[in-house]
Order: sequence, then C-alpha cells, then structure tokens
Amino acid sequence: MYICKLQHLVTTNHRGKIKLILEDGLGFVDFHLSNRSCILYISESDLVAGNGFKRRLVRFRNASNLHGIVIVEKTQISDQYFPAVQKFIVLELGMTLLPVANQGEASQLIIQLVHEQSKDHTSNPFLHKKCSQLAEAAILRTVQQIPGVGKTKALLLLQQFVSIHQLCNASVQDLELVVGQTIAQQIHAFFTQTK
Repeated sequence: MYICKLQHLVTTNHRGKIKLILEDGLGFVDFHLSNRSCILYISESDLVAGNGFKRRLVRFRNASNLHGIVIVEKTQISDQYFPAVQKFIVLELGMTLLPVANQGEASQLIIQLVHEQSKDHTSNPFLHKKCSQLAEAAILRTVQQIPGVGKTKALLLLQQFVSIHQLCNASVQDLELVVGQTIAQQIHAFFTQTK
C-alpha cells in the first residue's frame, strides 16, 4: 500500500517532467532510476513492524549489481529505530541511506534523483566522482592477488563489479562474461573456499 501511494505521489508531483513506468515484479526494488541505480523504500510502518526490511535489503545486496539507494521514513514514531537502521544500512551493508520525513518528501527526492541522473555531468569537472588514487591502487592490487588475475583482468573486473563485495558475491556466470570460463571458476573458487 505504501509503495502504491508513493508511486501516486511521484506521478502527480512530477508534472510531466519525467517518464514513469509502473510495473509489477521489480523484486526487491521499489524504483529504478537508471541502468545502474535503484531505490529501496522503507516506510515508518516497516521500521516499527520488525526486521523484515533487513532481509529484503540483504537479499537485494547479495543478488544485485545495482547501486541501491535506501530511502527511510524518519518520523517521531520511527526515530527510536533509526540509529540501528542507519548502522545496518550504511556500515554493515555499505549502501546509501537518505532519510525523509514523509512520503511527499520521498517523492520529491525521487524526482530530484531522476533529474540528477539524467543530466550530462561530463561538462562540470566538479561533479566527477573523486576517489583516492591510493585506495584505487590498493583495490587493484588486492584483485590482482586472485590466482589467474593480472592487471588487465583486474581492471575489467573492477569496471563491472564496483566493489570487492560485489566481486566476492558474483556468480560464475557473471564472472564469465568479463574474464571467461576458466578464470571465472578460479575467481569464484578463491572467494568461496573455506579457510
């Protein structure tokens, strides 16, 4: 019910500025922003009801290569649950968390996110994603430690899987698309072998 109401708010508030396609069966995702990003919405009642939303978030993170943005209703009622939710989403799952006061604010935020993702960011040098060159080099060296993976394959893997966590959870089939069957099996075995 909450998602239907939120979808209604998005469709009425966008005033023809964005194209909204409603469909069933999105799985764990409530809204798709682009090919690489999506929104998972946690309502006030989800927070108060218990940990069901946590299972959904973990399943999403483990099953998807999309960048998940979690929008959470932070109200007077749900405020007591928010610090634990924040810790779980940001620190444990490594996902983006955006608190909102109500569904109206959430719909405005979704519209802004859609507009932001549709802009051409190449013309503004201040909007380029800046990442520490030291961190990038360390991640590259880490991926190169996997048997059968050199610099070229490590770069290809990091282009497809934006984090070590996504690489660790990738299926053999996903890995095969990037590095071929033999190396994909070696990578999968490397991450799944017991210590």
